[in-house]
Amino acid sequence: MPQSSREIVTRCLKFDCPERIPRDLWLLPWAEIHEPETVRLLRKEFSSDFATSDYFYPPSKRVKGDPYKAGQFTDEWGCVFRNIQDGIIGEVRDPIIKDISDWKSVTPPYEQLPESTSAAYDKIKRFYDSTDKFVMSNCCPRPWERYQFLRGTESALMDVMIPDEGFKDLIGAIHDFYLKEMEFWAKSEVDALLFMDDWGSQNQLLIHPDIWREQFKPLYREYCDLAHAEGKFVFMHSDGYITDIFEDLIEIGVDAINSQLFCMDIAELGRRFKGRITFWGEIDRQHVLPSPDPEVGRKAVHQVIRHLYDPSGGLIAQFEFGPGAKPDTALAVTREWLSQGYGIDADGTD
Repeated sequence: MPQSSREIVTRCLKFDCPERIPRDLWLLPWAEIHEPETVRLLRKEFSSDFATSDYFYPPSKRVKGDPYKAGQFTDEWGCVFRNIQDGIIGEVRDPIIKDISDWKSVTPPYEQLPESTSAAYDKIKRFYDSTDKFVMSNCCPRPWERYQFLRGTESALMDVMIPDEGFKDLIGAIHDFYLKEMEFWAKSEVDALLFMDDWGSQNQLLIHPDIWREQFKPLYREYCDLAHAEGKFVFMHSDGYITDIFEDLIEIGVDAINSQLFCMDIAELGRRFKGRITFWGEIDRQHVLPSPDPEVGRKAVHQVIRHLYDPSGGLIAQFEFGPGAKPDTALAVTREWLSQGYGIDADGTD
């Protein structure tokens, strides 16, 4: 009997021999606007084994505008983003907290969490029962990025290098809210919880690994412990070079990591971490997908397979189509994943 999408992903995460490599398709609103025909083909040919719960929080009075429209958008924390084009999220130009001593002026959006969970859990369960896909929670804690949105990147980097009580108080307030949010989702009918923070530059971490371990690793450990206590898998995303903290993420219990593999040494990642964590993509968005040569995309897929594939599991064919990606190369990547996704040998050959 064929395995369902949920079973394929679960077996992959448990290294329990899924019948094929799971697929995960990410489409930015930009793609819907500028490349609708490519989006149609991607959805038709590369159907995802993942779904996100359709439960959304009640609308916040603080939210103004559309995060994917050119102009200004205010989010549920009161952070103001400015965007110069439709289809992608903008940047915070004027952080709320100019002086860290004003951290108490920040009010986390607790009002969005449901006062009564029964109706929310019923809706989440109805969606879960309606699909055989692997269901992700509809939340994504990001303590470091939230801190940057509130303080500005330059001030945030200074704060974390010389952490005073204000830094600890603000990151603590952010973390407490995210714990409450994750607790709500951990008790719901979903398969996995997700959190993220972009920690890498092009060739190193944004901060020293020891500072990361002291200030942020304990926060992520709490997310993982909370999720695992309720039987949920944990997925994490981080852009950039993060080789230095892969071992830590495995230690605290991250089940799957979405990272920019091509910013790192893929062969080294395979030698050190294959079989210990699931690689949840991805194909390079800086050089491979913008290439006009589809063969570059096909070779990139083979490179990932050669170093990270194991028949028992641990590899998800995740792919994002967004600004800069060439349609022909994007389709070549997904079609190569499809041709290689069933019963491939460890060396990446049929």
